[in-house]
Amino acid sequence: MLLLLYGLRRGEALGLRWVDVDFDEGHVNIRRQLVRVGKELHHGPVKTRTGNRSLPLLGVVREALEVQRGGQKIRQEEAGEDWVDTGLVFTTKSGRPIEPRNLARSFARIVEANKLRLIRVHDLRHTAASLLKKLGVAPRDAMEILGHSRISVTMEIYTHGDGESRQDAIKKVNGLFE
Repeated sequence: MLLLLYGLRRGEALGLRWVDVDFDEGHVNIRRQLVRVGKELHHGPVKTRTGNRSLPLLGVVREALEVQRGGQKIRQEEAGEDWVDTGLVFTTKSGRPIEPRNLARSFARIVEANKLRLIRVHDLRHTAASLLKKLGVAPRDAMEILGHSRISVTMEIYTHGDGESRQDAIKKVNGLFE
């Protein structure tokens, strides 16, 4: 949900902590990321200065996070003394950070099991950007939602055109001459 609806980077989702989710005020604050550097996982700041952002907590995301929190409490009880309290939203069964490559592998299995077109986890970020464009979201707002440092990154790399958008554009031009 976070990757598709907000266009979060994989590391941003894996680095999300419960303290970053404000259920009362209705915000998800993106402040940190989880990345592999060599043989170690590191928690650090997001990729760019503009990557620090506060996004509205959408109803469907709130519900998914509440389910996640409940499931995590159950896993914590099951793990007992083996639980490592990292404060992360997404963890292994023992509370440890999820290896980014394992997220990619799990995603690939879900895609395959549901007979979906093969895409990478990162492609969800491109999809989010293209959906924002299709919905008419201003490029500057899309840039800020995605946490890009430059609007050119949003427009040239992440948003993709489609036949329907091109058809609508040509119809608008045609309307000028009718």
